[in-house]
Amino acid sequence: MYNKFVKNIKPLGFTWETGNPFLFCVHHLDHYPKGNDQFGPAASLADRNLGQDFTTKDGWRMYHGETIPGFPAHPHRGFETVTVVLKGFVDHSDSHGAAGRYGNGDVQWMTAGSGLQHSEMFPLLNKEKDNPLELFQIWLNLPKADKFVKPHFKMLWAEDIPVISEKDENGKNTRITIIAGKLGDTPAVAPAPDSWAAKTENEVGIWLIKMEADALWTIPAASPDVNRSLYFYRGSKIQVAGLQVKSYHAAELMAKEALTLENGDGTGYLLLLQGKPIHEPVIQHGPFVMNTAEEIQQAFYDYRMTQFGGWPWERHDNVHPRERGRFARFADGTEVIK
Repeated sequence: MYNKFVKNIKPLGFTWETGNPFLFCVHHLDHYPKGNDQFGPAASLADRNLGQDFTTKDGWRMYHGETIPGFPAHPHRGFETVTVVLKGFVDHSDSHGAAGRYGNGDVQWMTAGSGLQHSEMFPLLNKEKDNPLELFQIWLNLPKADKFVKPHFKMLWAEDIPVISEKDENGKNTRITIIAGKLGDTPAVAPAPDSWAAKTENEVGIWLIKMEADALWTIPAASPDVNRSLYFYRGSKIQVAGLQVKSYHAAELMAKEALTLENGDGTGYLLLLQGKPIHEPVIQHGPFVMNTAEEIQQAFYDYRMTQFGGWPWERHDNVHPRERGRFARFADGTEVIK
């Protein structure tokens, strides 16, 4: 314990530790070059461990992709993914026939529930200039009662996500993007309907915070049993309740106390995650998150037997036509074009 406001401060790795009800968070930042005709990088892939390329080389990674960067078809059960795309685009395809392309501020909220396969590819759409990509993927647990709900995804389009700007007494601005939860009288767009975040009493919050140089901003208090973590992922320095936190470090906070952030020189970028914990056992094995080891074994068996609906696409690294803009097509056939 550092003081009555801050419980812990840790450096950030590739995957970020999170408090219950979250499972973890990953920050993807890749400076992809120009794209080629196959939506991959117009650069050599030599000396890369294709299929398992998680080492940053030349500023970018292929992840599980072999031609196109990203994550080809893979299964999930028992939790949710919240994918926040700050720069670039993600192409979604799943085993229920749903699909989409989203990015540049859009968020996809996907409930895996009883099980589905999906692919998350990062098509390099620009052939004449670089294709920077930055996103967070946040894993949010489901309680036992909801682990077998019907799979579902919802798009939170950038134009609809509320943003609050607050100035301190010196006129310095802090901008808060509310992806989940409520700040003051401003609520987020509703999450997926079966989410732990859909019940306001669980106080789930996902906020992006952008602070001007030398800005001050106070995080409001929440209930004492809320787990709250603050991730300082870009900037020079910041003080959290008077304690210095270095760039690319996380601070575990006491949620019952309002506390002040004081940014240093340059713009500061932070992610806040909070929520009341799910007081149940958590057993995770790869893409499945259940309550018991037996349920994990059953998940693997069910996937082998059913493929969670199969794969209706020609490619496991499916991408959409280059000329398509942002869109979402849902399992019931409805489509939204942005």
